[in-house]
Formats: sequence, C-alpha cells, structure tokens
Amino acid sequence: MDRRIIAPGFVADALDRLGGQGIDPAPLLAEAGLPPVVDQPVSNVQFARLWGLIAQAMEDEFMGLAARPMRPGGFAMLCHAILHTGTLERALRRALRFLALVLDDPRGDLRVQGGRAEIVLADRGGPRAAFAYRTYWLVLMGVACWLVGRRIPLRGLDFRCAAPADRHDYHQFFGAPVRFDQPVTRLVFDAAHLPLPVIRSEAALRGFLREAPANILVRYRQDHGVSARVRARLAASAPADWPGFEGMAADLHLSPATLRRQLRLDGQSYAALKDDLRLVQARRLLAGPRSVAQIAADLGYSEPSAFHRAFVKWTGETPGAYRLAQIAASRPASSAT
Repeated sequence: MDRRIIAPGFVADALDRLGGQGIDPAPLLAEAGLPPVVDQPVSNVQFARLWGLIAQAMEDEFMGLAARPMRPGGFAMLCHAILHTGTLERALRRALRFLALVLDDPRGDLRVQGGRAEIVLADRGGPRAAFAYRTYWLVLMGVACWLVGRRIPLRGLDFRCAAPADRHDYHQFFGAPVRFDQPVTRLVFDAAHLPLPVIRSEAALRGFLREAPANILVRYRQDHGVSARVRARLAASAPADWPGFEGMAADLHLSPATLRRQLRLDGQSYAALKDDLRLVQARRLLAGPRSVAQIAADLGYSEPSAFHRAFVKWTGETPGAYRLAQIAASRPASSAT
C-alpha cells in the first residue's frame, strides 16, 4: 500500500545521517524515486526504499542512530528471534534484549504498573535526537503490532531530548500525545494488550519481510483487507448505531461465516475492532467536560456501569481515575508539548 504519510522533515532527518560519512544523497534520492529537494510528503514505499538504500550505503539498518550499527540482516533476525514467543509481552521483552545486544544503546526496559505498560529507554551517551528514538519505536512497535495482528493504541510518548522543529509531525505520526524535554524517554500503552497472542507463522514472516519496512510505516496498523473495511464503516457512524455482526456482514456483502474467517486471518475479531474504536473515543471524551454517564451513552452503552467495566478491562483503571490522571499530567507539562 503506497500512502503519502511521511513528512519532509523525516526525510531530511534520514538524509542527515549520510553527511558524517561523506555519502552523496542525490543518487539515493533518485533511486528511491524522490526529487533532489523533498518539500512535500512522500509515500511510505518511497521512504522505505530510501531507508533501505541509506542502510546499504552505511552498512547500518539503524542509520547510524545508535551506539553501534545494526548490520544488514539485523532486522530480519530480530523478527525471527521473536516470532515464536507466544504473547506480546514475551515478544517485547525478547525484542528489547535483542536490540540491546545489537545496538548497545539505547536499551529498553518493559515495566508494568497500574494497568500501564511502559517501555523506558536508557542511554549512557546522553539524549539522542528525536529521530533516533522515533526510529527505535517504529522498529519495535511496528513488528509487535504485526505479530499480534492488531494496532496497539499508544497512550503517550516522552522524549528526553529537545523538541525538533517538526514536533507536530511526531504528534501526527504516533496518534498520541508527545512530550519533549522529559526526564526519560518512554512509550506508554495499556497493559491489557500484553497477553495478546502472537498469531504469525514462518510463511507469514517471509511475506512481511519482503514488504518491510514500508509495511511498518503505516502507523502500525493493518490498513488493508476486510479489517480496514469494518473499521472504516464503524468509524463513519456513532457507536449507538453500529450494526450487529450479521448486519455488518450484510453491509459488506459477505456471509457471516466468510466475514468471521477473514477477520480471523487478519488476527482480528468484530468485538476487538469495536473495542479499539470505543477506547479511542472514550479517551477523547474523557479529556472533555462530559460526564461519565453521558460518555457511556455516546459510546452505545445502556448503563454507565457497563462502560465502567469495559474501560477497566481495557486500561486497568476506572474512567474517573483516567480523567484525573490526564488532568494532573497536563498541568506541569503544558509548556513541553
């Protein structure tokens, strides 16, 4: 899938890595199908091609952003190392160990507390550029989401480094609050996702690697197949108006059995897709003035207690506790975002 989602600033960041080695970027840009000066968004396929060419020229798939290079083939070995780990949590922990061995720094640690999963990066060399951390998250979470066949919504990202000139592109790319000049670099998501099973096979991995890294640049989600069609139809209407499973199958001109089978091939279920969208909307609404009872109704729940139970299942905390935490977090950090 070719989508123009990569901002020019990210292309400039990638090209900057060539300067220290005296490599002329012009031939690489031309081979990637890009103009000599990139001042418009480029597609994920073009950027992935450029990334690959830079990696070949530098002999480093991490583009010189870490303490040590990730030699060509390192990304494929990472995928093989975590393919049979069984669950998302075990896959992430093994991936972090692998990346620490290959890159030396930065090195990540998965911490679980209070319904939150945090991947905290330590770096003995001091803060790196935001692009280095963005690339680390892209590699780690892009592969993780593919392994479980689901988008893992992020709650927020903190960067220890100063904000880059294109900070807005970071907010837009990750689809979550991003803060700079923070005490640590970390990525946060709901711990409820950690038990998700790894659903991919060796055959699926071969196909994934043929398309990488273009396929992990599309915001970590499965934006193709029947899952995307279901997600789009749900997003186009209010939760209270969402059809039942058989109604959705009829809308897509599929039999219920066919829809169920195709969702399973995507590693999805109708309930999981609805939960993902409800969670995104719940967080947005809880940031506003509406009461929890009103939000429950907006999300299609007949009783606030049903929404309360669902939110606790998704995030490990109550809607009220989440709202208070967001308020508390926004007060001291408003100038850093």
